Formats: sequence, C-alpha cells, structure tokens
Amino acid sequence: MTCRPTWTACVPCAPGTLWVQRIDAKIHALLRRQAEAEHGRRHRPPTPDWVVEVGIDTGRPRIQLHAGDCYMLGSRRRPVDRDEARRLLADGLRACTHCRPDNRLEVLDLSRPTTLRAARTSVPCRPIPSPLGAVW
Repeated sequence: MTCRPTWTACVPCAPGTLWVQRIDAKIHALLRRQAEAEHGRRHRPPTPDWVVEVGIDTGRPRIQLHAGDCYMLGSRRRPVDRDEARRLLADGLRACTHCRPDNRLEVLDLSRPTTLRAARTSVPCRPIPSPLGAVW
C-alpha cells in the first residue's frame, strides 16, 4: 500500500489511485498543450506578401525576392512591402524562378539583360555512304 503525504499525516491511498492520478496529470498536460497550440494558430502573424532572402555575409546582402507563399524560401528572410519589392527588382535584385514575384508585381525582369538570339539554321546532313551501297 502506498501513501500520499499531506500536511497533517501520511494517508494511505486506495490501490488504483496512483494510476488515476497519473492519467489525470497526462490528460491535463495534453489539454494544456492543445490550448497552447490553438492559441499559437489564432495569434500567428499574417504571411507577408513579399519576402527578401538575405545572405550570411557581413551586412547581410540581399539574394532573392520571393512571394510570401513561396516554397523555396530560405530560413534567413525579411518581409518587405509591395513598393520596396518593386524598387528592389528595378535595382537589379534577382527574382525567384519558382514563384516569379516579378510577374506578380507586373515588373519586367530587369535583373537579366534581354538579348535577341539569332535563329539557328539547320545544316543539312550529308548522307554517309556505306560499303554495302546503302545510304544512311
């Protein structure tokens, strides 16, 4: 028989009370954890519309501009507003190739120069003569 300490004296416990207390403590801990998770979901800050991914070098140089819902976001990032995102693209910051924030912001891709490439002309292949007389 186990005993439970109180302020006055040691009171013997009933034979299954210790398990009930442990189960109650687990239930209360799980309910508290669920309440904390729900509180976190309700009070989570909104997802930013535009995010700048920054580097690890001194001064934290900017690397890429992403949309706020891009799955390629790195862990080092800083939220920006629409005007700053447009300004950064105009200054030459590279846009993410997955979420294409330049298209969403209706900005031409200014980070890469556009060049017109000459169309390739196909050179006709000469037939290869075979020793058997067939042309391949």
